[in-house]
Amino acid sequence: MPSTPAAPDRAHRTAGPQHAAVVVNPSAVDLAALRSAVATEQGSLGWADTAWFETAADDDGRAAARAARDSAPDVVLVVGGDGTLRVAAEVLHGSGIPIALLPTGTGNLYARNLGIPIGDVTAAVRSAFHGADRAVDVAFAALTTADGDTTEHAFLVMAGIGLDARMAADTNAGLKKRFGWLAYSDPIMRSVVGNRQVDLRYRLDEGDEHSMRAHTVIVGNCGTLTAGLLLLPEAQPDDGLLDAVAFRPRGAFGWTKIGYGLSLNRFYHRTRFGRLLARFLPRSRTLGYTTARRLDLVLDEPEQLQLDGDPFGLVAAASLRVEHGGLVLRTA
Repeated sequence: MPSTPAAPDRAHRTAGPQHAAVVVNPSAVDLAALRSAVATEQGSLGWADTAWFETAADDDGRAAARAARDSAPDVVLVVGGDGTLRVAAEVLHGSGIPIALLPTGTGNLYARNLGIPIGDVTAAVRSAFHGADRAVDVAFAALTTADGDTTEHAFLVMAGIGLDARMAADTNAGLKKRFGWLAYSDPIMRSVVGNRQVDLRYRLDEGDEHSMRAHTVIVGNCGTLTAGLLLLPEAQPDDGLLDAVAFRPRGAFGWTKIGYGLSLNRFYHRTRFGRLLARFLPRSRTLGYTTARRLDLVLDEPEQLQLDGDPFGLVAAASLRVEHGGLVLRTA
């Protein structure tokens, strides 16, 4: 397993007064409380005034993240959900500038996986100014459309094809904001009942190409979903590997086996007795797991794909890779 890279020394910044930058959607947080907390911590350390960059309705946060990066801050506090963090990571990876996170989204899966307090303005701001730096991985997905156009995007949590992507694409944004994960019940039910399968070819690292039919394929750096459901048991945000799982149910009984397997993942991988027991159990065909530093997928027919909960439309092929230690995360 690759070693975890050391986080960059904070002395990497240029000489002069230190300062922070904040990337924020003003509608997602109590802005007055946030500004007050930032002013308190900034003053306690004698830092220069914090630079503020608000996201716009017609932008996914990329412009604000770029402006924050270009202000040469000592830390960037990102206020938002997994999608906002994904865009900030895409802009800031490799810069050495630490990111501190104030999660305010619906899922906040990255924060949940790393144990970052959700919606706690005081704790998030304190961590931004006083926390420790940790190098974490950044994954990238090069997505190719049926027309042959290819674009590359970062992700930190999971990339998904099948049910996972259809949930992101088909769920009403208003319902998602109001009801959270309950809003996904309709696309989940329709997908399970229809049991539509995806035909694809895949290659792990420099290995041979294989064919597979699956209902859903998910690749990620983090393993835990909402409500503590452990989807990718071995996934770690800093091990230099991508973990993947394929759902391959055969009829209603197959979905029962998937539900049973997912519900027991935490027991099999987080308890001593469970790990011992798992050594003697046969591997499940309905839940196929693997790891790689690079995963290339070619789809027989274009399929929906999502990255960290954001839909990216129909893709004919996807090449997923991980950049070990490519991002600096500041936490308590």
